[in-house]
Amino acid sequence: MDIKRIILRQIKMDLLHPFTTSVGTETDKTIILVEVKSASGISGWGESVAITQPIYNEETVETNWHMMSDHLIPLLHWEAVQHPDEVSGRFKKIRGNFNAKAAIEGAVWDLYAKENNLPLAKALGGTKARIEVGVSVGIQQSETLMLKQIEDYLKEGYKRIKVKIQPGWDIGIIRSIRQEFPKIPLMADANCAYSLNDIETLKALDEFDLMMIEQPLDHDDIIDHAKLQSQLKTPICLDESIHSYEDARKAIELGSCKIINLKIGRVGGLTESKRIHDLCVEHNIPMWCGGMLEAGIGRAHNIAITSLGNFTLPGDTAPSAHYWKRDIIQPEVEMKDGYIVVPEAPGIGYEPDLEQIEALTMYSKVFHF
Repeated sequence: MDIKRIILRQIKMDLLHPFTTSVGTETDKTIILVEVKSASGISGWGESVAITQPIYNEETVETNWHMMSDHLIPLLHWEAVQHPDEVSGRFKKIRGNFNAKAAIEGAVWDLYAKENNLPLAKALGGTKARIEVGVSVGIQQSETLMLKQIEDYLKEGYKRIKVKIQPGWDIGIIRSIRQEFPKIPLMADANCAYSLNDIETLKALDEFDLMMIEQPLDHDDIIDHAKLQSQLKTPICLDESIHSYEDARKAIELGSCKIINLKIGRVGGLTESKRIHDLCVEHNIPMWCGGMLEAGIGRAHNIAITSLGNFTLPGDTAPSAHYWKRDIIQPEVEMKDGYIVVPEAPGIGYEPDLEQIEALTMYSKVFHF
């Protein structure tokens, strides 16, 4: 790939509805878009999932801009990239900063797929024609609002409901949901809000036939999760704890989880995502793709990775209209009967809406090669 320019754009988008978890409430999303342009004029696009505060991981939009501008993009200057798998190797000497790495690598993957006239899903080894869609329900102001929200989502066709929980908003709300909807596929996401001191509360969730409890303990823990999993019937799903193939390998070996939620940005890109996928296949660990309130470009990458065979559980890749009044791609991501069709067009399969991107851009920077 003969890369000639990389363009960073920072945009800001308003969410249709506030989204509340145990760590805070989001009403908008500031996003860095990465455009990698080749000598042939073809562009590949990526999206950083970092947020403005370091409350999911240590990265922020501001640190991503710095890392991409001053450290990561320069590493692509000195030698041509033949295949996107090489990008993570170039970035290896830079520790952490996985959101920043993934955004650039994702754009290179999109460019590679387009130059080879392949859908990104096929370039990654995906086999599915469509993917199942779940939805994440944030913490609500009342039980009544929560039940109404779930009812509305079920009518829209979502295949799985994920409910955010925290101490004081857990057993009671899950019990109420199960009483109202006894048979729906249901999971609880704790976003690291508990400790082993809460083990009796977490064990009490076993009675509700949950698909899984996601990341109940600390964001960097795999040891205590193993202790907890040994006492729970409900599968633990790890999210924040898994930043790499090595994290996944150790968690599986220790018995820290029975399911893994993969987020491309959290693990540093699509190449590492594929490696983790293959590891989970080897050990019979089901997977699903989590969401970070992505706009359309990041959402398209999620659809592509979810097309791989071991993503057997519905992910959080809801359609564009679930989050945005107007997305930044054309056509927007749409869902029918709880499924999203995997695009067959080259690359991510959606065209960036340059008019909308330009209108939302706060500032940009161009890097010439």
